[in-house]
Amino acid sequence: MKKHLLTLLILTLSLFFFTSCANSQKPAIGNDDDIIIIADSSLYYELEAEMLHVFEKIIYTPQPENLFNLQRENVEKLRHLKNRKNIIFLGTLDSDDKTSKYIKSALDSSVTKMITDGKEFFINKNNLWAKNQLVMFIVGNSVEELKKNILKGNEELLYSFRKTSNKRLFSQLYKPSLENKKIEAHLLSKYDWTIYVQPDVELAKSDSINNFVWLRGGRNRAIEQWMFIHWIENADAQYLNKDSLINIRNRVTKKYFRVSDDSVYVELSFGMSRPMISQASINERYALMSQGFWKFSDKTGGGPFISYSFLDEKTNRFYMIDASVFAPKYYKKKLIQRADVILTSFKTIDKLSEERKEDILDELE
Repeated sequence: MKKHLLTLLILTLSLFFFTSCANSQKPAIGNDDDIIIIADSSLYYELEAEMLHVFEKIIYTPQPENLFNLQRENVEKLRHLKNRKNIIFLGTLDSDDKTSKYIKSALDSSVTKMITDGKEFFINKNNLWAKNQLVMFIVGNSVEELKKNILKGNEELLYSFRKTSNKRLFSQLYKPSLENKKIEAHLLSKYDWTIYVQPDVELAKSDSINNFVWLRGGRNRAIEQWMFIHWIENADAQYLNKDSLINIRNRVTKKYFRVSDDSVYVELSFGMSRPMISQASINERYALMSQGFWKFSDKTGGGPFISYSFLDEKTNRFYMIDASVFAPKYYKKKLIQRADVILTSFKTIDKLSEERKEDILDELE
């Protein structure tokens, strides 16, 4: 992950497209989950299965929903598509189709050499023709090489678009005038970390003895969101594995997420699938992202969850920050994405600027 972040930065700077001044760019348009694929029809036919596998991956919430929807277009239509939010150029260096020719003319020779040498196969360019836009170039020496690279790098390819989509959503959700700074200040002063708290969210539990905080939104409404932060002191990397994450989450929710008479509690559901765990990054820290389903122990309900777990090497704290959605009868892809975006606003005190710390802690005075 770290290697690719550095490499992608170098590659991004090596693109020589004519771009307009960022201040004059208009916001990108289109649905957040639509991706325009600029590719020759015959090339795309050969790579379609791999592209669908990566980007149109089905998630169950429990309703089946695609993460993204792909739409192939010819390079001749590019002039009318430059303002879209998500664009992928797909081509090979050994092909003479129009899209591949366009890609080769657009890439600097140093980038082309890295692709030729097999050191890289995708390049990201943010805000190329519009604000809040991601343009990705997926390029290989041949179709067969590209097939292997797309499947091998599927997590990083997907993560690029999810990260950009989350940034767009956070800019919509974050309302400085409405954030609950009193709760944020309480968390920062007591635990040395904080997270963006929306106006309809309450501090349902703050257990300093067991290192647990529960933030609850939409209590007793049609859509509820439960978010918890749990940490373990004097920890090490042994917690960053699938079995540990499953055991820790079940232990925490069994203790704190219970109905009023304590007869029913929340636990992980393995009915549809086991939790998916993948590599991620949160505030420049390596993390494991977990996604799956939770259920009530009496099987009367459930829903999706997402969590990030990481080790803060500065304090030797293991953190698990987790969000669950309970919204019977509603499609939940957008709801769990909103929860994901809020989770990534989590910051330990050393990651906050002095100005931001003062702004939050002023609420205590």
